[in-house]
Amino acid sequence: MSEETKHNGIDVAYVANLARMDLTEKEVAKFQSQLDQIVGYVEKIGELDLSGIEPSTSVRSQVNVYRKDEVRESLAHEKAMANAPEELNGLFKVPKIVE
Repeated sequence: MSEETKHNGIDVAYVANLARMDLTEKEVAKFQSQLDQIVGYVEKIGELDLSGIEPSTSVRSQVNVYRKDEVRESLAHEKAMANAPEELNGLFKVPKIVE
């Protein structure tokens, strides 16, 4: 079986070309070999019987910590505007950054 037909279908040289990367033939061969190994490992994982195992995104349980949504007094407008370098019509005036 030739090296061309042996690899997994993801062509490193083609992907490198799309990414505008200039790889030497030695680099392409090295990366192709590494990619083939990675895909081989993934294929082995795909052979496992995972029936009855729920998918998860983390091995540790995660709980979001939120504060209670309570109405409370906010910062007074005058106090907030006291820190403004410039003000226009009661709002913060910022320099234009988009042409």
